[in-house]
Amino acid sequence: MEARALWLLAMVLALGFYRSAGEYIGLSAANQCAVPAKDRVDCGYPQVTPEQCNSRGCCFDSSIRGVPWCFKPLQETECTF
Repeated sequence: MEARALWLLAMVLALGFYRSAGEYIGLSAANQCAVPAKDRVDCGYPQVTPEQCNSRGCCFDSSIRGVPWCFKPLQETECTF
């Protein structure tokens, strides 16, 4: 019975890996927020928190002064070079 359970587990993992590898479309969340500072489009309001910004579907990065900290993510059709 133990060998059968291991075989079943192996099949489930293999099918899960195959399915997830074939479904990748577009950018990952991290890449969608990799917007150059000069290209950021404001998506928030003064004193917006990271949680409030993210709940609006926007990216938050307060590491660069003088640019929007809450900004729109890249769309799937956009690229940066």
